[in-house]
Amino acid sequence: MSRAFLVVLDSVGCGNAPDAASFGDAGSNTLLHIHEKVGLKMPNLMRLGLGQAMGIDAPAAQGLHGVATEVSQGKDTPSGHWELSGVPVPWDWLYFPDATPSFPPEIVEEVARFCGTDGILGNCHASGTVIIEQLGEEHMRSGKPICYTSADSVFQIAAHEESFGQERLQALCQHMAPMLHAMNVGRVISRPFVGEDAASFKRTKNRHDYAMQVPSPTLLDWAKADGRATYGIGKIGDIFSGRGLDETRKGFDDALMVHLSDLVDEAPDGALVFANFVEFDSLYGHTRDPEGYAAHLEWFDAEIGRIMAKLRDDDLMLFTADHGNDPTWGGTDHTREQVPVLAVGAGVKDIGQVMFVDVAASVADYLGLSEHGPGRNFL
Repeated sequence: MSRAFLVVLDSVGCGNAPDAASFGDAGSNTLLHIHEKVGLKMPNLMRLGLGQAMGIDAPAAQGLHGVATEVSQGKDTPSGHWELSGVPVPWDWLYFPDATPSFPPEIVEEVARFCGTDGILGNCHASGTVIIEQLGEEHMRSGKPICYTSADSVFQIAAHEESFGQERLQALCQHMAPMLHAMNVGRVISRPFVGEDAASFKRTKNRHDYAMQVPSPTLLDWAKADGRATYGIGKIGDIFSGRGLDETRKGFDDALMVHLSDLVDEAPDGALVFANFVEFDSLYGHTRDPEGYAAHLEWFDAEIGRIMAKLRDDDLMLFTADHGNDPTWGGTDHTREQVPVLAVGAGVKDIGQVMFVDVAASVADYLGLSEHGPGRNFL
């Protein structure tokens, strides 16, 4: 049986979302603006048709290529990944106001009660790397957790792995998740960091997302119900709360690339591998670093070229994204964009504009699964 590898380049959008203006993002275009500012050398994905997806002059594509549009009313990780797996979000997320304080008193009080402190730090919209530089030392002195949010439906808690404790941070996030999920907040995210002072603080790989449960079966569930082996790479296990997965492999992006390479070697016939590479978003999009973003794209392209060379003749490897995060845009938040859809193992085809749910339907049909959801097969 054929195998499928669904690879999400987190936040690698290509602009032109029809409803971008309603999100304040008209004109945003992650890939095109990076290319215009820095220049991109990505021969492997360009060969598949990335240039066509970006709308730039490029040699004739040698793979399947197009763009996908989202219908869920969010520009965040759960909305994008759930819809790519066949389940558009059926409700409106709660977003905290871009004000200080951002959070209602009952949330602040419950965090402080659990921690035994007289309050929290932050209580605002912020970049995660910036806020630990600003408040990390005070956090270590006072023991108060740093709580912040963004334009996404998230409640994030940053704490020092040693002075506050990694297990204590995870327990706090687990404790707060039901309360926040009941309010339709999509994720509670633990953001552990280490270091001695503002100059040396650094987030660690022990992040954990406590996401709301997907409201109906996804591509992962469909595969598992048909007896297929299913693997999550990166934060896929967190996004889907472990549902539909036999195994999850985590780490920073360089380790995730090794996991993907290993699974190309090891995954059994009929397997589904669902991967997310997050550092485009977390390290370079939110910090508005187009040079770093470009370098990471070029690193990914070089590494994925070596992995694609190992694919079997009947393997499908499909590349896409969950939203945009234009590093040349104002603010620090995600941008509402269409996303590229590229594939090796599906012939040469221009699929034009498709929907996020069509990705799930296409992968499901390629694997011969019993269910393929509301989308259509563009393969």
